[in-house]
Amino acid sequence: MSLFDNTTRTLDQLLPQQLTGTVAQVQGLTLRVADLALPIGAVVHVIGRSGRVPGEVVGFDDDLTIVMLLGDTTGIRRGDRVVSAQASPVARVGEQLLGRIVDGMGNPIDQRGPLADTVSHPLTPGPVDPMRRVGIDQPLGTGVRAVDTMLTVGRGQRLGIFAGPGVGKSTLLSMMARQTDADVSVIALIGERGREVRDFIDQNLGQMGMHRVVVVVATADEPALMRIRAAQYATAVAEFFRGEGLDVVLLMDSLTRFCQALRQVGLAAGEPPATKGYTPSVFAALPGLLERCGRTQTGSITGFYTILVEGDDLTEPVSDAARGILDGHVVLDRELGNKGHWPAIDVLRSVSRVAPDVTAEDHAEARQQVNRLMHAFAEVEDLVNIGAYASGSNPDFDLAIECKPAIDELLRQRPSETTSFEQSVERLMQTVATVRQYAARTRRAGAGAGV
Repeated sequence: MSLFDNTTRTLDQLLPQQLTGTVAQVQGLTLRVADLALPIGAVVHVIGRSGRVPGEVVGFDDDLTIVMLLGDTTGIRRGDRVVSAQASPVARVGEQLLGRIVDGMGNPIDQRGPLADTVSHPLTPGPVDPMRRVGIDQPLGTGVRAVDTMLTVGRGQRLGIFAGPGVGKSTLLSMMARQTDADVSVIALIGERGREVRDFIDQNLGQMGMHRVVVVVATADEPALMRIRAAQYATAVAEFFRGEGLDVVLLMDSLTRFCQALRQVGLAAGEPPATKGYTPSVFAALPGLLERCGRTQTGSITGFYTILVEGDDLTEPVSDAARGILDGHVVLDRELGNKGHWPAIDVLRSVSRVAPDVTAEDHAEARQQVNRLMHAFAEVEDLVNIGAYASGSNPDFDLAIECKPAIDELLRQRPSETTSFEQSVERLMQTVATVRQYAARTRRAGAGAGV
């Protein structure tokens, strides 16, 4: 983008003059402000006894402007001044963010001092021109063997990770952040408990995993608007690095908490609840966030978004809407985790829609062969578990049962175990070679029995 374009965009975001209003009402999480003619999304400051509190215009109520704060409403009084700051919010981004932990406003929270040499980037830019996008035809190694072999991800893809609580989502994300082939990892922790944030950074990432990572945090006790801003800011950071010609992985935990924050803002602004209390604006904002990922002529953003499923129900509103937008989904199964199978990825219920476009022919054939065996075992598993299956009654089932331990060994992986994309594919080929040996031995045994 030229200097002229950058300057024009900056001028468009500035207000011609500082507009002011006064707080007329405080209703729940929102302020009703009189005499403040600002557009939706405009950034304001409420000036009270405790200082300036940032906020954002989220709606209108007759002649009053509805403002939601990025801080607490405690101390706000009727008559407090509200002044305009920006016509649209911007994000401060830059290479200095690497290795840092920041909040939803981009302010460092790691006690390592302020950020230097940052530049402005739109917090919510317009849609990416479809003609500027580049096809997804290159694989991205995630360092997770089950994903790289059976659910191969392409650079610029968007993948959902669907699971209930306590099934290993955070561990899976940390494995990807540490071991991915991408140049930069941006991690957005949205609506998590404060203790979990510290544990994720100290135990899962560690100092060795932070040198090419940016962590954006908005905990569960922060205002809904801050949780929304954190998701948007993390995406803006990923867009900045993509614009620098890098391949970026964006890992967001969780998309559900982002949608819940949107619902909270929508209800506070007076929107009617729709499906399970979610407001229409939630489903309008969802594609706007997810479509910012992708591959362009300069770089790529590959997005991984965790989606919390209530009672392991994949048809709840956020899950259903996200699956229609994303390029695939990884389902984590609680039963697999209870059996000690980690990561608890249910390969048969998961899909990567771009996998056929980014894998070699021999890799694709091997994946299909393992998939067929897994499907065959799933059909007969209940009979095997109760001892009702008679060996020799079906050659396909016999082969699937015999190969089950080898396939499980391929798909299991310790969190500390590192594996490259090439090593994962090689392990897949070795597993398929073992399957073929079993099949040949079974055929010889069958021929001998026939004689």
